[in-house]
Amino acid sequence: MRLKRIFHYLFLSFVLLLFHSQSWAQDPQFSQFYANPLYLNPAFAGSTFCPRIAVNYRNQWPSLDGQFVTYSGSYDQYFDVLRGGVGALVYQDNAGDGTIKTFSASLMYAYTLRITENMALKAGFQGSFWQKSLDWNKLTFGDMIDPRYGFIYSTQETEGSRAVNNVDFSTGFLLYNEFWYLGVAVHHLAEPRESFFQNDDAVLYRKYTGHFGAVIPFRRDDPEYGSVSPNILFMTQGQASQLNLGIYAKKSVIIGGIWYRFNNLTNTEFGITSDAVSLLIGIEVDKFKFGYSYDITVSRLGSIDGNTGGAHEVSLGLKLNCPTKRRRFKALNCPEF
Repeated sequence: MRLKRIFHYLFLSFVLLLFHSQSWAQDPQFSQFYANPLYLNPAFAGSTFCPRIAVNYRNQWPSLDGQFVTYSGSYDQYFDVLRGGVGALVYQDNAGDGTIKTFSASLMYAYTLRITENMALKAGFQGSFWQKSLDWNKLTFGDMIDPRYGFIYSTQETEGSRAVNNVDFSTGFLLYNEFWYLGVAVHHLAEPRESFFQNDDAVLYRKYTGHFGAVIPFRRDDPEYGSVSPNILFMTQGQASQLNLGIYAKKSVIIGGIWYRFNNLTNTEFGITSDAVSLLIGIEVDKFKFGYSYDITVSRLGSIDGNTGGAHEVSLGLKLNCPTKRRRFKALNCPEF
């Protein structure tokens, strides 16, 4: 039991270091990128023309003491009078068994511009409020440890703020036609301050995202028969960077997919490392979709700890009554997960 508490102390200290450090402050991770489109890129708002609801849940490293659990929900809809889509997104991230919590609520608008008969450009803008809170009562420090009896002392460490509030802004663009899509997004344009300590100016670094994919039907004359969709997604934030390579296959109502994730593409000190393999299975029936994915840890973290438990992710999606009005351009055709 004493060893477990010491490990808990070490893990929570590591988590605190991650969120306190300017270099490694990062956003929560999702593997089902297109099942949470507004989180990926604000330009996705209104991209289906149908009112859309998305709910997502992720539990990362459940076998470790202090896993990361993230919930998110979003709604978006296209409005003819605005010539674009409006969306709302909220998420809650709990790190280290809730030691550090992050809540964010966002509103976004994405203007849609027809470029050619078969191509459109969407430009999105997002405004957010977020709060990061720290439960100091769950933290343990080195001066609390007795070599024989474990954690028996009170810490002399100075407690910082329990919560940090700020506003944030993001933008994104999406270019697409019937068979491919290309997007870029920049989150945290103002790099808001997120430190719990008054004498520290740690900020949430800008996150740059680029993503590209294509939908290749098995039968050109019958797109509903089935399709395959190769994808690439790159993200960088502060000193962290990530490359995701994946492919989906859809047949009838069943969708399967696999992604491989690399880290540290821009960090010459550590070099490129493999992080995880994500396996996905999903169904899409009429206006409803359900997806489940599991991330297999292939990084050194898995080899050191033995079993992280990977990451479980569940997504639910629902499209409400879609308008039958004929439009000047088609809805975005991309994977649902």
